[in-house]
Amino acid sequence: MKKLEDYVRSIPDFPEEGIIFRDVTSILQDKDGLRMAIDKIQEELAQVDFDLVLGPESRGFIFGVPVAYNLNKPFIPVRKKGKLPCETVEMEYDLEYGTAVIEMHKDAIQPGQKVVIIDDLIATGGTIEAITKLVRKLGGEVIKIVFLMELEGLCGREKLKDYDVVSVIKYEGK
Repeated sequence: MKKLEDYVRSIPDFPEEGIIFRDVTSILQDKDGLRMAIDKIQEELAQVDFDLVLGPESRGFIFGVPVAYNLNKPFIPVRKKGKLPCETVEMEYDLEYGTAVIEMHKDAIQPGQKVVIIDDLIATGGTIEAITKLVRKLGGEVIKIVFLMELEGLCGREKLKDYDVVSVIKYEGK
């Protein structure tokens, strides 16, 4: 039987020389890989008491929605600035070259709600760190953060050291 890692396509020297790009689309394109990925993420939440699932666009949607559906929980999308139609809260965060802004609806989280964040990959951790700040700003509590893959060499977990963070697959490098 294949392991989930076997479904990940590794592309050397992309987007630049010396980087090994871990391609999540090869998991999505295979029915067994996709099922295994969703199941593994969901297994990480088996003993967790929480109220809702939150995920950043776009791959957080891909993995978060089926887990929310399977566990009968609401899903809260986090989007790039200007993509949500109602009143929002926003958070700016640093990118490698510049900054970005993410938003969620102001009424998406009620004070005291327990939140699980799901995304495909943790690299530097900046996006998810910004999301945790948005959750706190709305009065929610981040209970757990689950990633499908982690690039340990980029040390993103350090930005999330105050949270329960798990990754289904870990890669030592960048």
